[in-house]
Amino acid sequence: MATRFPRFLAHVLAAHGIQPSFIEQELLHMQDVRYTKTTNRSVVGIMTQFCQFAEGYRGSDEMNDLVALSIRLARIPCGPLYRGPVFPDKALRELIGSGSLQ
Repeated sequence: MATRFPRFLAHVLAAHGIQPSFIEQELLHMQDVRYTKTTNRSVVGIMTQFCQFAEGYRGSDEMNDLVALSIRLARIPCGPLYRGPVFPDKALRELIGSGSLQ
């Protein structure tokens, strides 16, 4: 996963229209990988919900492309994002636009 995830993330961020220079910087920051337990149980809950949505969407022919599936899932409201945009795609654009991720 540590080698596959960064490559896949780069494709997903590009599909969201994120600048290549930003993507390259993110990939550089992802070279040191550590796994740990979450301290926020709602993260596990939302990931479970996204898995359920993904299973439902993958039944259609157009959703066999994992990047397209990721884009579709990013348009689903996400409870833990209650302090800002509740849609992951909008939260991504806001964070990058504000410079919080740079």
